[in-house]
Amino acid sequence: MRRIRLGRWLVAIPMALLAIATVYPVLFTANVAMKTRRDYILDRFSLTDALRWENISTAWTSVGMGRYFVNSLIVVTSSVVLLLLLGSMAGFALSQLRFRGSTALFLACLAGLFVPFQVIMVPLARIMADSGLIDTYPGLVLVYVAQFLPFTVFLMTSYYKTIPPEIVDAARIDGNSVYGVYRRIMLPLGTPALLSVGILNALFCWNDVLMALVMMPSADHRTLMVGVTSLRGQYSDDIPTFASGVLIAAVPVLVVYLFLQRQIAEGVAAGSTKG
Repeated sequence: MRRIRLGRWLVAIPMALLAIATVYPVLFTANVAMKTRRDYILDRFSLTDALRWENISTAWTSVGMGRYFVNSLIVVTSSVVLLLLLGSMAGFALSQLRFRGSTALFLACLAGLFVPFQVIMVPLARIMADSGLIDTYPGLVLVYVAQFLPFTVFLMTSYYKTIPPEIVDAARIDGNSVYGVYRRIMLPLGTPALLSVGILNALFCWNDVLMALVMMPSADHRTLMVGVTSLRGQYSDDIPTFASGVLIAAVPVLVVYLFLQRQIAEGVAAGSTKG
């Protein structure tokens, strides 16, 4: 029993330290957001003596974080819907349908995982500018779909490979077309993976700065994370307002992690036991 208790303490202490290291930046940011600029300059590490919501209100209205929040919500929602639709269709086709070249096509999708955005940033920006898609919602949505679709196809294909092919064969014998099998069989069975992949893609798109900065350069179309970075400049010292912007951007992510952490873990491990 003593050895078991000692082993538990050896695990609990490092995990507690890791939890403190994770939570501390959030608490520090919230504390700074409640300070005045004068209080922050005098002592940045002291606890605030009152809950001041003026900085958050200023960041939301005067600085434009509310508009940036709506922009991010539109782009992220559209991107996730397209990613789930295309990724689930591709995953079903690559895992359950038998056609020539499916393996090569799957490997080509996997190759997209190894191409960072920085490599294709300049030519992609030129193509988008020539197509008139710079500084538009559809332009950024298409970039997100192209960037994160290989990841979505990989996870959905891996998950659908765990479904016995006899289910698909039985559905085809019952008279279902390929689309009918996808809509009536594969989509309901793939709901856990779709939920997990959707959460992960939403977090990826929400936290992105570089792609949004390149594709949405004007102030009216900035996303939330780009708007947060614009609050801190070379000649700006309003750190409490900047911390308020960071807090506004972090709250949705924290809520997602808090209530959907199980689905996120399942999404990372989707299809890892087979295929």
